[in-house]
Amino acid sequence: MAQVRDNLPDPASHPLAGTRMTGAEMMVQVLADEGVDTVFGYSGGAILPTYDAIFRFNAEHHDRMPLIVPANEQGAGFMAAGYARASGKVGVALVTSGPGATNTVTPVRDCMADSVPIVVICGQVARAAVGTDAFQEAPVSNIMSAAAKHVFLVTEPERLEATVRTAFEIARSGRPGPVVIDVPKDVQNWEGTFAGEGVLPIPGYRQRMNALAANRIDDTECADFFRLLAESERPLIYAGGGVINANASQEMRELAQAFGIPVVTTLMGIGAFDTTDPLALHMLGMHGTAFANYAVDDCDFLIAMGSRFDDRVAGVPQAFAPNARHIAHFDVDASEINKVKNVDWHHVGVLAESLRRLLEYGREIGFAGEYAPWHRHIADLKAHYAMNYDRESDAIQPHQVIEEINKLTGGEAIISTGVGQHQMWAAQYFDFRQPRLWLTSGSMGTMGFGLPAAVGAQFAQRDKLVIDIDGDASIRMNLGELETVTTYDLPVKIVVLNNFGDGMVKQWQKLFFKGRLSASDKSLHKKDFVKAAEADGFEFAQRLDDKTRLPEVIKAFVEYQGPAFLEVIIDPDAGVYPMVGPGMSYREMITGDHIPNRYETSDTEVSPSEAF
Repeated sequence: MAQVRDNLPDPASHPLAGTRMTGAEMMVQVLADEGVDTVFGYSGGAILPTYDAIFRFNAEHHDRMPLIVPANEQGAGFMAAGYARASGKVGVALVTSGPGATNTVTPVRDCMADSVPIVVICGQVARAAVGTDAFQEAPVSNIMSAAAKHVFLVTEPERLEATVRTAFEIARSGRPGPVVIDVPKDVQNWEGTFAGEGVLPIPGYRQRMNALAANRIDDTECADFFRLLAESERPLIYAGGGVINANASQEMRELAQAFGIPVVTTLMGIGAFDTTDPLALHMLGMHGTAFANYAVDDCDFLIAMGSRFDDRVAGVPQAFAPNARHIAHFDVDASEINKVKNVDWHHVGVLAESLRRLLEYGREIGFAGEYAPWHRHIADLKAHYAMNYDRESDAIQPHQVIEEINKLTGGEAIISTGVGQHQMWAAQYFDFRQPRLWLTSGSMGTMGFGLPAAVGAQFAQRDKLVIDIDGDASIRMNLGELETVTTYDLPVKIVVLNNFGDGMVKQWQKLFFKGRLSASDKSLHKKDFVKAAEADGFEFAQRLDDKTRLPEVIKAFVEYQGPAFLEVIIDPDAGVYPMVGPGMSYREMITGDHIPNRYETSDTEVSPSEAF
């Protein structure tokens, strides 16, 4: 469970308990009590009382809770998400009614899909006007209920304080997610007594959370797990975003290293395991490394942690990990167990605690697996099927751009992305030494995510280098947030890999639609990204189209003190490989022209025993 609550006051001794406040003031005070130090949002009539309350709170408390204004509300939602992903805390967005609220639907759904904790507070028309099609009214509860973890419509002012506190509890507990609070304007203006404590009665939810916390892994489960591990010659950890969300990365690393178990990660799990570690196999799946996918094919015991066997990883479930005699699954969500792939052992509970107990048990019994041949096989896979691209081309290859940045950042920078080819190149070629350095829209695949998420991450980690790797099509979706970067003088670095179109769509069209580039080619568009960046206040705004200047320009860009924008004109025909097509197994993986394919170089499939 994600539970990050730093330096919060004891509600039983709240210094403001008994104070008369407006509803808006109560909400702002609860935000402060919850440790919120940044709010992202756009104002409007129905939320003005709360904006005014934040203004007065900051005037009294030396800007303790700055309110960051984006270009639009979708940007606010993604900034809150970037903040949450980079910090592990709950991100907060504050928007008005009607279009303000509906503009946050995509970020809310994005957070739900990737299990990211945010609270979105929406203004709403006064209670008497609800349902009358009043100016800027939208049925937020109806719209958001299908997209969020939970939605509250506050119709009883006396329950407002407890509602906001409960929203944070739900957002961060169990499987994290977005919670929406719809607050009518007259409820914000209402005056009452601040309690300084109290939550809503949600007995069913709390009963499930308490049962989850109480479900500790026992010695029998530990013994069964190590029996399966002892029977294995080729164990493999398959780690997903749940490891990071549960703040269990360190425990997973210690377990893997203690017993010599190699690790593959999903797109959302990148950073859960140090990608420079010899046991690391990087990302698996549709655009995972060839050696990671081959390791999945070869393993005989697959250990899934905080991962859900989604279609981009297990596109053909029955062909996924075909040589695995046993599968184990750790998760915080019981509904994920046996949902896609049947498993032989599972535990639903608090991941970090469960892994610590497993590690202790393994040491107590003196477990030592004989995995040296497997380690040699892994090293051979990584050497023979290494990531590669056309290094002789005169055109700038996107892979080289990322490699150059990676040399300078050493796996310590926060990297956000839009969605498309650039996203996959970044996932494949960057190193990540720690969790919460990789921010991307995984399940929803939302174009326009990268830039606002980078803004949110920079506010969450003010001393970290934050780089947005974006595409020319993806960044267009939220290009207005360039001005947000310079307005707040954030040292965010933005790279646009320009291949004049929707690169991933074009790749699919070339592979599966006989090259018919329907609506994906933007080579005739007139956008000048450098001028746009300059117009938004970027003093460092350059275009790179000369391969010989790549190292020097990248160095100047990364080391620039302040906001920096770099457009790189890349090879429009560069593809993302490997690629496992939809409905295909890893055996049918396309590795392109520069990565060997073990199933294309032999008439017969290479079995794991033969590979040894």
